[in-house]
Amino acid sequence: MVTNVYSYHLISENIGNDHILSVQTSSICTIFGNLKAKHMEKVFDIVENNRVILHRFLTGMSREQLLKIPEGFNNNIWWNIAHVVVTEQLLVYKMNGLPMNIDDALVDKFRKGTTPDGTATDAEIKKIEELMLSLPKQTKTDYENGVFKEFSEYTTSLNVTLSSVEDALSFNVFHEGLHLGSILALKRAIAN
Repeated sequence: MVTNVYSYHLISENIGNDHILSVQTSSICTIFGNLKAKHMEKVFDIVENNRVILHRFLTGMSREQLLKIPEGFNNNIWWNIAHVVVTEQLLVYKMNGLPMNIDDALVDKFRKGTTPDGTATDAEIKKIEELMLSLPKQTKTDYENGVFKEFSEYTTSLNVTLSSVEDALSFNVFHEGLHLGSILALKRAIAN
């Protein structure tokens, strides 16, 4: 809307069409750039807040509670937490052809299609606890520094096609929300 008012003003002053198009394009790019930056800031904020919630579950529950698979469920709280940490790295770094900031052993154990094996070593729990809060900050820094340049298009199991790092980061918010919901259901089932 601002662009149209500004363009109209330029037309009324008889400035050439090429200049008008240039101003419109520049203004639109600025507007969309600002909207994109605000959107991405919100995406990173949501993930960081979600990770704080997940961190509370991880540090506030016993190992027995974390590993318990209640009747009617096929995974546990521990798997969901570790899966979220692994998936963000796969969606954002691996799909950009970049090295992930997480060990391959954790990726192999918690990626999509895996199931809990009923174990969690002290080292694994400690590592996920550290990565849970540090990785979103690293991803945000890398995004702001333009590290993500070559995204390989990917269609998720929910039939959502991701074509850019922004798509992957936005989808990751949705994905983490799904697993937070699963964790809340698991916590209720364990309490009963």
